[in-house]
Amino acid sequence: MRTDRARVQQVLVELVNTAEADQLRGLDDLTRLTQRWIVTEAAPPTEADVVQLRRFRARLRSLFAAEDQSGRIDVINDVLARADIRPRLAEHDGLGLHIHWFPRHASVADHLIADCAMELALMVQEGEDDRLKTCAAPNCMSVFIDRSKNRSRLYCDSQACGNRLHAAAYRARQAT
Repeated sequence: MRTDRARVQQVLVELVNTAEADQLRGLDDLTRLTQRWIVTEAAPPTEADVVQLRRFRARLRSLFAAEDQSGRIDVINDVLARADIRPRLAEHDGLGLHIHWFPRHASVADHLIADCAMELALMVQEGEDDRLKTCAAPNCMSVFIDRSKNRSRLYCDSQACGNRLHAAAYRARQAT
């Protein structure tokens, strides 16, 4: 997988996971996130971007929770129809040659929506959308992309959620 695709997948996961502790409350949060995500060739972030991305985040969560591909396809097609997608080649910030899916000087929200929508479409087309998962831990709402060979990963973080559940199961077995 190209580095830029892996980077967009990470942005996708992080965007959805901003909901759990509400890390996208306002302009300061969005500015911090866009710097970490290396959002380039976009207009400065605005409050309108925050509102638009919070709505988009909820739609993305439904993709991770979808039981089958047809449910994902409907949502992705709807997002693609609404997105301003204008592919062009770009090379910057040490990321190598890659495709920008958004027009020059697009809003931050339009930039991220176009990138995420196209990455999701490519994942579906490649049969990789079953890697979009929600954490199996009962008190965790995080999503993740399962990169295991057999697509069997259950937890967003095996060190945190996985170990906590395994330890609880062990204690329950020992108590009987």
